[in-house]
Amino acid sequence: MSNSKQAVPDTLPLLRDRIDSIDSQIQILINERASCAQKVAEVKLAEQGGESVVFYRPEREAQVLRRVMERNEGPLGNEEMAKIFRQVMSSCLALEKPMRIAFLGPEGTFTQQAALKHFGKSIVSAPMAAIDEVFREVESGAANYGVVPVENSTEGVVNHTLDSFRDSRLKICGEVEERIHHHLLVSPNINSEDVTHIYSHQQSLAQCRAWLDRYWPHAERIAVSSNAEAARLAAEAGRSGRAIAAIAGEVACELYGLLKVSSNIEDRPDNTTRFLIVGNQDVPPSGKDKTSLLISAKNEPGALYRLLEAFERHGVDMTRLETRPSLMSRWGYIFYIDFVGHYLDEDCRAVIDELRERASEVKVLGSYPVAVL
Repeated sequence: MSNSKQAVPDTLPLLRDRIDSIDSQIQILINERASCAQKVAEVKLAEQGGESVVFYRPEREAQVLRRVMERNEGPLGNEEMAKIFRQVMSSCLALEKPMRIAFLGPEGTFTQQAALKHFGKSIVSAPMAAIDEVFREVESGAANYGVVPVENSTEGVVNHTLDSFRDSRLKICGEVEERIHHHLLVSPNINSEDVTHIYSHQQSLAQCRAWLDRYWPHAERIAVSSNAEAARLAAEAGRSGRAIAAIAGEVACELYGLLKVSSNIEDRPDNTTRFLIVGNQDVPPSGKDKTSLLISAKNEPGALYRLLEAFERHGVDMTRLETRPSLMSRWGYIFYIDFVGHYLDEDCRAVIDELRERASEVKVLGSYPVAVL
């Protein structure tokens, strides 16, 4: 007869008791982490003093989140686990100093969704009416950071954002990529079959063009300033019994209390927008970084070739090249270049030094951690 103890079978009450015990341990550890974060703030204030203290360190957060994903063993996925830690870090940072984040508004836009994804929900949101207003809000010190869209995988570059860097002293401190899921939304007070007009931002209407042609060919499409504004108009119209629909995202749907007629109606399932985080600080290397440059090239044959040749010779991976008209000379152009690496890296420094010899202006817009989430 065996002396080994038989395992006690799992029962629902036992499993619930275990969950309660684990929850209690997690809560204790989260508060312990929060207390440690408060001590970090005290040390920073003692060492640096005054208003110059920087509590948010983009490179530090990126390193922490990467380690979270590297050591994750499931069953939760890496990104889901990182999102949990992101919010814990956001709540702890708010104990040190709540951050005011400016973004392209109004509330309910995909830019706000990106801001919450990057900074967590323990922030003070500051919606702005235009991209240049986001820059001014951060430059004036009224906001700690700003979030602006820079490119979409379907519709291309956001020119207003690129143009805003020309005369701004702000630095790019981070990036975030957000999968864009569009939903057709209506007020709970109306019948979706009665809809005659569909409101949305012109870019969102373009991203859903094929779906609209197929399922709503007779509805008039009206472009407005933002998806959130479209959602607000749909909610307002519903209260007066007018049947209009909006194309917007999850945040706008929840904010304005709308119902989803159809979900994920974008033509391309990989539709993604990249957003930039702008601030007043240079970001130290995180170990996995990207750098953005603004270059004004000399107007002469082979100028662009000589600029790009420096990247190839030093083995630096250029990931993006955009052009914008120069305001300083007729038919002159400014180039916006992204490449892998930090401007303090030896090979990246060598490239930038050569570019300065060959271009009329080279402006480092910032080195920042590659998007983790």
